[in-house]
Amino acid sequence: MSMGKRSVLRQLFDSAPGRLGLSLLVGLTLTSLYVVFTYPLDFGPSRWSNPAVWSDNPSAAPPRWTNWFSREPGPVHQVTETREPTVVGPLGPGESRVFELPFNHDSNLAPTFLSLTLGEINYFARPPQYWVTLIRPDGLRIPLAREVVSGPRLGESGPFIRYAETPKRLLLTSGRDVVPIIVDSLYSVYESAGEASFRDEIKSRPLRGLFGAPNSDGTIDPLTGRYVLEVRFTLADSGDVVSSVRGVAGGAAFGLFGTDTLGRDLAEGLLFGLPIALLIGVLASTLSTLIGTTLGLVSGFVGGRTDLVIQRVADVMNNVPALPLLIFLVFILGSQLWLILAILVVFSWPGLTILVRSMVLPLRNSPEVEAARTLGASTAHILRHHVFPHTAPFVLAQLIFFAPGAILAEAGLSFLGLGDPSLPTWGQILEQGFRTGAVFLGYWWWIVPPGLLIVLTAVTFMLLALGMETVVNPRLREQQ
Repeated sequence: MSMGKRSVLRQLFDSAPGRLGLSLLVGLTLTSLYVVFTYPLDFGPSRWSNPAVWSDNPSAAPPRWTNWFSREPGPVHQVTETREPTVVGPLGPGESRVFELPFNHDSNLAPTFLSLTLGEINYFARPPQYWVTLIRPDGLRIPLAREVVSGPRLGESGPFIRYAETPKRLLLTSGRDVVPIIVDSLYSVYESAGEASFRDEIKSRPLRGLFGAPNSDGTIDPLTGRYVLEVRFTLADSGDVVSSVRGVAGGAAFGLFGTDTLGRDLAEGLLFGLPIALLIGVLASTLSTLIGTTLGLVSGFVGGRTDLVIQRVADVMNNVPALPLLIFLVFILGSQLWLILAILVVFSWPGLTILVRSMVLPLRNSPEVEAARTLGASTAHILRHHVFPHTAPFVLAQLIFFAPGAILAEAGLSFLGLGDPSLPTWGQILEQGFRTGAVFLGYWWWIVPPGLLIVLTAVTFMLLALGMETVVNPRLREQQ
């Protein structure tokens, strides 16, 4: 007995699994639409696979909310940027410009790193020089870097433009000269502590010395308060331009889902993977259901040699191991999303074709079909209006049921390293985590969220399929 669209939706809403599945599907769909309209289409190659985008993020940092459950919360990740100098003074024909980047440090743990990034710089004559100094809450000024902007190249004429395409980034807390500078600066203020007593500790942990105060027993206490990263430029021409200066104090935690070892924000990758997962599930299930249903209707209704050919092809395809063949083709043709989708569709329709044929066989000689034949209806008209409506609820349930299989298949291939490298998917994030040793290093935020999202998406479609049971099985409707 066929059911109308409203009856199907009513049956789906009447069941608890159906309501929960629909709610989850609406949430996933809205989130996917947000990603589609806000993320760039080339997110994979231009952002996710571009290390320069993530250079200011801490490496392998847990989610920020983990600080709520920590006995000793780590420092907050802070980014400060300015385009206007705080102090401008004359310097012969040129100028001296001072940019100040303040940030508050209120943790007993030192930041994970300290970096400086310079935007586009334009100059007309001599290349600008700049000095970077950290001003601490105790008034101590610790010089961290002294650099000169790269000079004119052979045959180049002014004005000279630097760092326009790739900003200049300095990691201020690395290098051989950092430890002696910190030790000398601290000793000038804390002579009573003794230079030798805290040199070893600063040598092993220079950031602790940079953000701490030595004691007489050789230990270093954390120094909290307001820090200022001062960048002083000397410009040979007052028309020289420094577009922007950005300072970063690396935190011990970052974002909603943390970062990987490259500093990539896992929240962005997980969000971008959602519409890809839904696209794979919906497109693969729709195409395979369309092919399987069409061939099943034709096979069961037409019969004869057509039925024999379709069923033998379906039997052969149904017994071919799809995963080994998919792995082989990916190795030969390359890791591309369209190839994965095509193979999933090719090997998903045979089972549905066989089932739909078995449902069509009793309907082929039914009074409804015989009456349509007597009135001169074409085969296509009979299949569309008198046969398919009887199979539609089952076909709809199968369409929903196919989706999680396609999503899990793509995730499995990506986990094996055979996914499309230009698109960050949940399976690829898992694969990169396992390949980097995230499980053994305790980076659970790299492994658990993508796994849970794969399960959640699959469960959403499974709940919808469970909600369709009363639509497919009339006996269950009668028992309600």
